Amino acid sequence: MAYLDDDDAQTGRSRTLRRFFGPVAGKAGMLVGIAAGAVLLFSTFAQVEPGNVGIRVNNIAGGVSARSLGVGWYFAPPGTKIYEYPVFTRTYTWTGSSTEQSPIDESFSFQDKNGLSLRADVAVSYHVDPAKAPILFQRYRTDMDQIIAGPMRNAIRNAIVERAAQLGVEQIYGDHKAELIQTAQAQVGRFFGPVGLQVEQIYWAGNIQVPQQVLEQINAKIANEQAALAAQANVATATANASARIAKAKGDAEAIQVEAQAIRTNPEIVKLRAVEKWDGKLPTYAGAGPLPFIDVK
Repeated sequence: MAYLDDDDAQTGRSRTLRRFFGPVAGKAGMLVGIAAGAVLLFSTFAQVEPGNVGIRVNNIAGGVSARSLGVGWYFAPPGTKIYEYPVFTRTYTWTGSSTEQSPIDESFSFQDKNGLSLRADVAVSYHVDPAKAPILFQRYRTDMDQIIAGPMRNAIRNAIVERAAQLGVEQIYGDHKAELIQTAQAQVGRFFGPVGLQVEQIYWAGNIQVPQQVLEQINAKIANEQAALAAQANVATATANASARIAKAKGDAEAIQVEAQAIRTNPEIVKLRAVEKWDGKLPTYAGAGPLPFIDVK
């Protein structure tokens, strides 16, 4: 009887394992290869989602496609990236609240013509012109979020600062509040329009924040102005009423004068007036005096 030493036994087991697992390992490797190929193939495509327009950028050749991409899947091999810009209306609000779009204070600070510091929450609504999307990318070379956080914010802030510096705090807080933001909107719209970023509206997203002491002074002035206007209205009403009474009295006096003159020139008017007022009844008893209208023939 032949005996196997430990080395021969180990070699036999290895051969057995290779015969059993060899085909399995080959199949597993094939599956891994297929999966890796599928992942690689899928990664060479990019999707432009609904509501957006795509811009194809070849980072190797350094070119930006002049043609915008509509909704769908596109071949994007290594070195190529497709950026998306919104063609529907989007809104962003720069606010001091930590519970809204950013946890940090993004509100705008500016000054009036006297150097008084003010703050305000500002919002913008916008969309991208699909035909000009490549021009927009060529200008800023980044995605839409970075454009809004950088160039758009800076342009709006500069426009507000420029116009506010020409106004007093009472004007900014009062009758020029709407005009200030409208002026900023027009200026920003003219700046971004040629590159395809359409600014639909810029608006105050809350009250303009004024120092409390200044706000109290403004409110007190407004209250005084309202009281003065009310007093002027009362004076105007009283004057109008007095003028009406004077006019009426003057008219009554003139009427009396005209009637008196008529009576003097024609005494028969007195008898006519008496006849007009007589109710047709004679006295129930007659005295020594004359009866009414005895001269009437």
